[in-house]
Amino acid sequence: MAEVKLFGTWFSPFSRIIEIALKLKGVKYEFIEEVLNNKSPLLLKYNPVYKKISMLLHDGKPICETLVILEYIDETWEGPSIWPRDPYERATAHFKAKFFDENCVLAMWKVCWSKGEEKEKLKEECTQVPKILESTLSSKKFFGLGETIRMVDVTGNFVAYWFGILQELAGLQVFHKREISQCR
Repeated sequence: MAEVKLFGTWFSPFSRIIEIALKLKGVKYEFIEEVLNNKSPLLLKYNPVYKKISMLLHDGKPICETLVILEYIDETWEGPSIWPRDPYERATAHFKAKFFDENCVLAMWKVCWSKGEEKEKLKEECTQVPKILESTLSSKKFFGLGETIRMVDVTGNFVAYWFGILQELAGLQVFHKREISQCR
């Protein structure tokens, strides 16, 4: 049986996304909780370039960066496909997942820690993100281009989960609490 370890933190949406993928594939793994300001020697040994989470260790081989790890999981283990097999659909799913990473989470974090005029400009940008996301659904049930859950839906899930918390921290009202609870 292959040894699989996931290095992450309980509050990281990226760690949670990888856990969901492992569970979808039925992969048994050990979760190693990292303390971000005091990283373990094992994490630093296997991820000397970035020295950050999330990191998957499979039989002593490290895989880093969330989207790369997700692709590795899908290609390595049997079970339901989490990325589309069609090259165009897979590329589109990667684009949307990257959009979630870079535009949703990063934008909200920037608002939380900025001040003054910069904060107001970033707030305005954040209010546009949900409109962009909604337009990508068109007539489909899920973001992953269809009627079944794919990895892009999982990566987008943290938007619904964490958005309420982040908008409160940022002093921003993008969604009403009722809308957020409907997403969960």
